[in-house]
Amino acid sequence: MNKCIPALSDTHAFVESLDASVARIPSGWRNFFDSPGELIVTRAPGRLDLMGGIADYSGSLVLQWPIQSAVHVAIQRHSNKTLRVASVPEAPNKTARLFEINLDELLGSDYSTLRARFSDEPENHWAAYVAGAFAVLVREKNAAFSEGADLLIRSAVPEGKGVSSSAALEVATMQAVAAAYELRIPAPEMALLCQKVENLVVGAPCGVMDQMTAVCGEENRVLELLCQPADLKGTVSLPNQLEIWGIDSGIRHSVGGADYRTVRTAAFMGYRIIAELAGLPSKQIDAGHLVIDDKRWNGYLANISPPEFEREYAPHFPEQMSGQKFLDNYEGITDTVTSVDPSVEYPVLAATRHPIYEHARVNSFAAILKGGKGNEQARKLGEVMYESHESYSRCGLGSNGTDALVALVRGMAADDFYGAKITGGGSGGTVAVLGRRGAGEAVCKAAARYREQTGYEPAIISGSSPGASAFGYLKIG
Repeated sequence: MNKCIPALSDTHAFVESLDASVARIPSGWRNFFDSPGELIVTRAPGRLDLMGGIADYSGSLVLQWPIQSAVHVAIQRHSNKTLRVASVPEAPNKTARLFEINLDELLGSDYSTLRARFSDEPENHWAAYVAGAFAVLVREKNAAFSEGADLLIRSAVPEGKGVSSSAALEVATMQAVAAAYELRIPAPEMALLCQKVENLVVGAPCGVMDQMTAVCGEENRVLELLCQPADLKGTVSLPNQLEIWGIDSGIRHSVGGADYRTVRTAAFMGYRIIAELAGLPSKQIDAGHLVIDDKRWNGYLANISPPEFEREYAPHFPEQMSGQKFLDNYEGITDTVTSVDPSVEYPVLAATRHPIYEHARVNSFAAILKGGKGNEQARKLGEVMYESHESYSRCGLGSNGTDALVALVRGMAADDFYGAKITGGGSGGTVAVLGRRGAGEAVCKAAARYREQTGYEPAIISGSSPGASAFGYLKIG
């Protein structure tokens, strides 16, 4: 694919400012993009998690909204066996971040070595999302890179806000590398490869919904994905009377953080407990990890119905369980990207209950979205969002800031707002807001009231844009 959608003015602005961006790179790198090879530009948006969120790793249906803000990557191949990456910030008063690595060194290292390297170099941790694309393509697609490349990155997706800045960076990079080195990768597979970058090179235990939205999202449509593991159902149009915004709480979010990892691990502990109660055979594959012969729910908590869980399994669950006690009794979990820490106290009941109920909530939300219009349907959508937000809090993934924003939205005019919930991995980040189309002034009022309460000026996220697959890539020169 070789195209650029003309309506995307941010891409035109990025291309027009390329010379100025290169000029912001320190003088030792001023030969950046001096190769005679063509320059390729790609783009991938962030997302708002409308429904589903952290239940993705348990097989839930999720509904995601691609936002207007995006990451752009420009790439040019060169004859040297080096990879040079420059991330130029949007703000002109901030300095560019630089990373350079020998391509043979990068491609000759296994995942654990690369993960340790980037973990041990906090100043270069951001580069794992970029360099990881090359490593994953070699290992998973047998790609060969005989030439190095220069990559320039500009991101308008806010970092640490729960709107998937990392997935947007991974996807824009992977799309750029594939185009520059003439690799043909189907869109859903690209999302799965980008998830491997984050899981195996970055070391963050994310699901695939963020990457799938950044690749396959469609402008002004809700992406519907069944995470078993990545069954793309398509997209759903948002009724004309509705609009979606995000309001930033100012509390930094990270899927690599302790709260997200703890809740994810607790959900897999819950699945292991249920499998034991149901008499499902298991086999240990290494210390702390096992496989379960599960033809009943296909390995996913989300396939257990809420009534079945409450009737058959919830009465046998403790509210909390230490990692040590769990390992003593159940040996391990089926998750491949987290492990049970013996010293941690896990919220097993709430973390298990959340994806089971969330899957039911998301299916209900999707049915309402597809089935009707009018204020009554919109209010039903909003109630489901509020229930989802409260469930996050019971897992331990709420925060004072996001709770305050949801309360503000809920307390304002019902004619303007219908629902709100924390977005993404929780413990801070952004609140997704569903409201009446044209209610932007009311969103600004909610943000102003939040500023009065907290002293923090929240950013407002609005608009939508297509994913990387629909955008394709732009060739320059």
